[in-house]
Amino acid sequence: MTETQATGNSEYVHIAPIENAIEGQLVGSILSDQEIPHRIRSFHDTAYDGLYQFQKGWGEIWAPEKYRTSILDILEKIRSDTALSE
Repeated sequence: MTETQATGNSEYVHIAPIENAIEGQLVGSILSDQEIPHRIRSFHDTAYDGLYQFQKGWGEIWAPEKYRTSILDILEKIRSDTALSE
């Protein structure tokens, strides 16, 4: 079953996990530049001192289903470029 959130006129679905804050900022910037609607949710919680980020990763990205392929392609490119530079 796919998780969904109703936001405005479109339904957002969970697209992918985000590995770290830099990846979150970068993908968010690219999606905004390409005018792809999205929400990036961080798992950081000061009450638990980042415990959920340790267990689940930094966060996740939500967007309308029709943008899934484009977003996953962007994430793949970001991750492959990052792996090459290490």
